[in-house]
Formats: sequence, structure tokens, C-alpha cells
Amino acid sequence: MLDVKHIVSILPNQPGVYQFYDKHGNILYVGKAKNLKSRVASYFTSQKHESFKTKKLAGQVYDIKHIVVETETDALLLENNLIKQYQPKYNVLLKDDKTFPWICIKNEEFPRVFSTRNRVNDGSEYFGPYTSAVMVRTLINLVRQIYQIRTCTYKLTEENILNKKFKVCLEYHIGNCLGPCENKQTEEDYRQTINQVRKILKGNIQQVQEYLKELMLECAERHQFEEAELIKQKHELLQKYKSKSTIVNPKINNVDVFNFYERKNNAYINFLKIINGAIVQSHTVEITKKLDETREDLLAYAILDIREKVSSSSQVVYVPFDLPELPGISFTIPKIGDKKKLMELSERNAIQFALHVEKKKNDISERFRKPPAKLVQLKTDLRLKEVPFHIECFDNSNIQGTSPVAACVVFKNGKPATKEYRHFHIKTVEGANDFASMEEVVYRRYRRLIEEKRNLPQLIVIDGGKGQLSAAVKSLKKLGIYGKIAILGIAKKLEELYFPGDSIPLYLNKNSSSLKIIQHLRNEAHRFGITFHRNIRSKIMTKTILESIEGVGPKTIEKLIKEFGSVDSIKTKTVEDISNVVPKKVAEKILKRLSEN
Repeated sequence: MLDVKHIVSILPNQPGVYQFYDKHGNILYVGKAKNLKSRVASYFTSQKHESFKTKKLAGQVYDIKHIVVETETDALLLENNLIKQYQPKYNVLLKDDKTFPWICIKNEEFPRVFSTRNRVNDGSEYFGPYTSAVMVRTLINLVRQIYQIRTCTYKLTEENILNKKFKVCLEYHIGNCLGPCENKQTEEDYRQTINQVRKILKGNIQQVQEYLKELMLECAERHQFEEAELIKQKHELLQKYKSKSTIVNPKINNVDVFNFYERKNNAYINFLKIINGAIVQSHTVEITKKLDETREDLLAYAILDIREKVSSSSQVVYVPFDLPELPGISFTIPKIGDKKKLMELSERNAIQFALHVEKKKNDISERFRKPPAKLVQLKTDLRLKEVPFHIECFDNSNIQGTSPVAACVVFKNGKPATKEYRHFHIKTVEGANDFASMEEVVYRRYRRLIEEKRNLPQLIVIDGGKGQLSAAVKSLKKLGIYGKIAILGIAKKLEELYFPGDSIPLYLNKNSSSLKIIQHLRNEAHRFGITFHRNIRSKIMTKTILESIEGVGPKTIEKLIKEFGSVDSIKTKTVEDISNVVPKKVAEKILKRLSEN
């Protein structure tokens, strides 16, 4: 039995960390305190504001241990380390088990530059870690576009090169490497290239640009115009990358930005790393609250954890509210200007992440709800592996071969999810080719879902027979998801259902709920596609007729379409109505021309 009064009586009125244990010796909770005696005592006094979870924790405490420290800051740091070490049941859970990628400049002759998730203590240089694999790929691609760096794993020692142990490979012949393996590039020249790469990875793009500009001018003075042009292209590539990444004041350098968003029992903390005015890292974590943790405690805990994971040494950290001091960190609460905009951007990132997480949780929980009887019947009738909570249907529209478009409609839980419907302009197919159009649209749709890490459907319905179905299957195979999603085609005449690899169609009872769902999908896709196609044709017709009128140019046509929508709509207007957009004489010409059609 825990003698609370005795334990509290011997606790000091000093900062420290306390640990609660159950009767089996398992650690339940680690907390920090400015005053150990008063903080621990508060758990065992009847207070109206105490939560049920706190009362439950207090009822399980069998032993209490404590550690005295010098300051409240020391208590926060120690608490953080103990939570990571023991992961107690009642402490906050930071949901983030990712290992972040680094960019490595290998410690070797003619160093390679590549991405890795494993740091090796061999003298190599590591830049990062990066919270986005996309950022890593972008930087690696940028470096390889600008500089000719080897990708092979040859051991390019001086002895091996002189002994002609290696031969140049395809990378040399296509211009991606200068062939150091055959002594076609000196190590000194290669090292200069690596120095420029190092500056880019450190965020010093301006220095590299200045160096390239000087080099370009030198080449031009020596009449080496082809080399000067190549250097100019590298300079422009860097400028393009810089313009995309620089979104704040370039004077804001080596700063960490953290913002906080709280929703129900979860907190979401976003982190941005700013180097020379550019966001080079962005990461958001979710923390599940266990007791009555304050927002200050949650944010401080996340800051310590994230900065450790990304190896941040920034001394300036922007935060949304006051936090206890931490060694080596200067907290700033931005109020105006670019710094304030960064805080707002960080908050938007946290909110978007929260909405994404909640949607994902809802989608998962939806799968475990009792499914509607009609979906269970559909699973049985189509011999599917799982209940199709999420179904998508595709249809092509190219009336008289003009303006080919396609539509994708989405059903969730057996009902239309109209906000998720999508239109497609056919981009790679010329003329009326239903099969090629279907192949393109299905590929684009699921490539995007995969890239955005969104949920794929359990069933795909193709409006068309064997040809359209085969085209869709081709795209699923290209994406590596064929066999993971059920797919069928519905022929319009006899409502025949075709499955891949089966020449014999399936016929469902005309009155069955399963056929009605598939027909509803097909009809919705057809309606949605036809409406989109008609709107496009109407705009094209509007533009064609209006172009033939003297005094009506492209900008005027754009204004008219924006204001009235179509030719039919303009026909119903008066001269006064149209005069609000164009001069009165032009309005009269337009109505006269339209009345002739």
C-alpha cells in the first residue's frame, strides 16, 4: 500500500523529475516539476478539474521515485530522455517512427553523391536528414543535371587508373560522366565539382551561381562559346530551383519553425527548416494526449524530439507561444512580416496533416463497420475477395470524334461521392480512339492516387466491353497494381459483365441490387462525362463564332465566355447586357452575327 503522505513529506521543494510505478515495478508515468513536492501531491488530492485518466493513473501508483535537478529546463530535458527510454503507458505518444534520408558525399577518391538512410562513420559527409524523399530526389537530380559526377562503384585509386583496370561505361558516352576511371578527368578537377555540390547541399546556391557566372564570362572572353552556353544552362537550372524553393526573405537563415494545432485528444506539430530564405525541410508529427498535458508541454516535447531526429543545430526557433528556456535555443514569437507568414504556413501544414490523418482513420473505421447488405450481395455476385466500399467507374466521351474527354465517378459505401468525381482531357491520343483513351485515363488516375498515397478502390468498373477493359488492365499492369483491385467492364446492349481473361460474360438478374449499383455507376459516369463534353463543345463553338466577328479579339472572347458562359446564353441577352463587357457597337455586331445562326 502506497503511503502518499510519507512520500510527499520527504520530497523536496525543488525542480526535478518524478516517476510513478505500479505494483509489478512497471513504470507508469514520467513527469517534470518546478516544485516536486507540490506537483506530486496534486495527483492525490481530490480536485474537481482532474480528468478520469489522471484519477485512474493515481489509483495504480504503487511507488514513486524522483530525481532532483538544477533548473526546470534540466527537468524538461531529463523527462524527455526518460520518456524515450521507457515509453510509459500514461505519457504522450509521438506517432513518428520514420527514418529520414540523408545525402552522402562518400569519403573516397572521386567521391560519389547519393541518398541513404544509414549513416556510416567512415569520414563521409552527410547532409540532412531530409524529411521528404521528394526533396532528396530533387536535389540529387539537380546536382546530376548540373555536374558530371560518377555513379559507378569502382575503386578509383591512382594505381587502378594507371593500370587501366576500368573502362568507361554508358554514363560517359551519354555525357553524364567525364570518365575519371580512364584518367579522362583529374582528381583535382573532380574535387572542384564536389566543392560546388557541397555548397548547394548546404543551401549556398547564391555562391555557386556567382562562381558559374564568373566561369561563363571567362569562357566567353576566351571565345569558348559552347562551354559558356553549357555553364549558362547550369546557372539557369540553379535559378529555376532557387525561385521555386525561396518563398520567404532570404535574410532568414538557419531557422527552425514550429507551430501547433490541437484537435480532440491529439496535437499536431509542424516543423519547417529555413536556410537562406528557402524551406529545405518540412515534417509534421501527431501526439496522442494521455492526461491533461498543456500545449506548452506537448510542443516542447515535440521540439526536442524532432530537432534530435533531424540533427538540427539552429539557435533561433520560431514558436507560436511562450515556452520554457532550452539550452542553446533562442525562442522567438513572430508578430509581423515574413516571419509571421512562416508561422501561418507552418500552422496550415499542421491543420492539413490533421485533416489527412482523420480522413484516413475514418476510411479505416468505415471498412470495419457493418457493410450495407447490397454491397455484401455485390461481393457475392461478382465473387470479389472483399466488400467493395469504394468503387470507381470510367467512361469516355467523344461525340463525332471531337474534344475527347473522360469521366471518373466514385461511390463510397454504395452512394455517389460527388466531390471526388473527376474529369479528364485526353492528352496523348489523337482522334476517337476509345481504347487508347481509356488506357491513358486509368493510368493517370491511379498513378496520381499512388503518388499522393491515397486509398485505392476495391472495384473498378469500365463502361465498355472487352476492348476498353483490356486497355484499362494494361494501365493497371504498368502501375503494378493489377490483381490488387477487382476490375470489370459492362457492355451497354445486354448489360454483359466482362472480367479480365474470361471470354464468357456474366449476366446478373435484371432486378438484382448488384446490377442496379453497376448501372447507377455507369449512368453517373455517362451523365458526368457528357455534361463536361457539352460544356467544352459549347465553349469551342462560342469561340469559333465570336472569332469571325470584326472587332472581337481573344481577350474580348475570354471576357464574354467568363461572363455569359456560351453562345446560347449570349443570344438571350440584350445589347445593354453585353455592353457591360464590350463597347456598344461591338455588342450590336455580336447579337446580329448570332441571330444569323
